[in-house]
Amino acid sequence: MDMKEINSVNNSIIKQIRKLKQKKYRKDQMSYLIEGFHLVKEALDMEQKYEYVIGTQETINKLKLTNKIFDKSIILVNQAICDQLSDTENSQDIFMVLPINQPHSFSFKFGKWVILDNLTDPGNVGTIIRTADAASFDGVILSNQSVDLYNSKVQRSMQGSQFHLQIVQTDIEQVLLDFKNNGLPLYASVLDKDAEILYNCKAVSQLGLIIGNEAHGVSRQVQLECDHKIYIPIKGKAESLNAAVAAGIMIYYFS
Repeated sequence: MDMKEINSVNNSIIKQIRKLKQKKYRKDQMSYLIEGFHLVKEALDMEQKYEYVIGTQETINKLKLTNKIFDKSIILVNQAICDQLSDTENSQDIFMVLPINQPHSFSFKFGKWVILDNLTDPGNVGTIIRTADAASFDGVILSNQSVDLYNSKVQRSMQGSQFHLQIVQTDIEQVLLDFKNNGLPLYASVLDKDAEILYNCKAVSQLGLIIGNEAHGVSRQVQLECDHKIYIPIKGKAESLNAAVAAGIMIYYFS
C-alpha cells in the first residue's frame, strides 16, 4: 500500500486538496473532494477511480475493517488538517479526492431522465438526484447555470447516488435537441392551472422530466421546446411546492 503521512497544514498537497472546496480550483485541477464514511465507502464499493484517501490513523483503520484494498495513495493526517479540509460541523475525519470525469459529448437516446433547468439550491439538487436514483431513473442532467455538481453540499445531499446513475452537467439547449431528435418526449413542470394535471398523464417508458429554477420555474425558452406542460394540483393554501418535493412526486409518478 502506498501510504503517506502529512502533519503540516502548510504541506503543498494539503493546500491543493483544501482548494478543492472552491469551484474555480475544482475546475483547474479537474478533481473534487468528498467527506464522510458513507460517501467514501460508496465510492469504494462502486469502484470509483480516486486520487487520495485522507484521514487520521483511527479513521483509516476503521476503513481497513471493510477489507478494501487501496490501489492509490492513502494520506495519514492529524486533526488540525482534518479540521481545515472539513466542510461540516461534525467531521468524520475521512476524505477522498476523485477526478472530475464529465463527458465532452453525450447522446440521450433512451431512458428516463430528470433535467434541471438552472436550479441553484445544492440541497434541492442533491435530493432530486437521490430521488431519481431511488426511482430507478437512468440519470440526471444539470444545466450549466445550475449549482455545481461537485459542490460539497450537493455531494452530501446525494448520499452516494452520484455513483449509481449517470449525471451530466452540460448545455441544456443541446440536451433538448438530442431528446427531440431521438423521439423522447419532454415534460416541463409548471405552476399553471391550465397545464395538464400530472395524474392525468399517461405512463411512458421514456421521457425527459424538466424541473425549473426554485424562484422562476422552467424558463420560457425551455417551455417552448417541451411536448407537455404538467401541473401538480395545490389542495391547500400554499402557493407552490418546494422544487425537490415537486420533483419527487413527478419522478415517482413516472417511475
